[in-house]
Amino acid sequence: MSTQPNAMARSRAVLALEYPMSLGRYDTYAKAQKAVDYLSDHEFPVQNVLIVGTDLKQLERVTGRLTRQRVAIGGLVSGAWLGLFVGLIFSLFDSGSGAGIVGVVLTVAFGAIFGLVWALIGYALTGGNRDFTSVMQVVATQYEVLVEHKFAAQARELLTKMDPMAAAQAQVDAARETERQRAAAEQQTQTPQPPTA
Repeated sequence: MSTQPNAMARSRAVLALEYPMSLGRYDTYAKAQKAVDYLSDHEFPVQNVLIVGTDLKQLERVTGRLTRQRVAIGGLVSGAWLGLFVGLIFSLFDSGSGAGIVGVVLTVAFGAIFGLVWALIGYALTGGNRDFTSVMQVVATQYEVLVEHKFAAQARELLTKMDPMAAAQAQVDAARETERQRAAAEQQTQTPQPPTA
């Protein structure tokens, strides 16, 4: 009896390469995307390419103060929208009573009151710990383009034609990183281990 792989396992399989090799590192996603787009335009099998964002950081931009009045208005508006949606759905299915507009208005009013009360209760439960509004985003500080090892030479050749200076710099950076890793591994093997008791 076999089991179906779950969705998480399937997504990991899609986002993995068997033997990935680096084509280059880019400061912005737009530059990494441009490199992959260039490969695609030159009929490279881009289904073997992966863009990996590294060194993630979270940015939070504070957009304003959060007061009881702002919370009340926000709850009122979102509740009214929900009430309008529910009222319109009910009016579509209510063909016999003829109370369509009145029903919609009543559900909008009920939704607004419910949204107002719910928002104020939620605000009161926070105890003033977060009295500001903000927008959050997680961004990478660097993007690396990886390719399946079978296609690495072909991809590097194409990217060299796209931007010869960038390709040369990427090779230098890759060589430096390899040398740094080799030196670190060599230093680790030369460091004497303390005797165990």
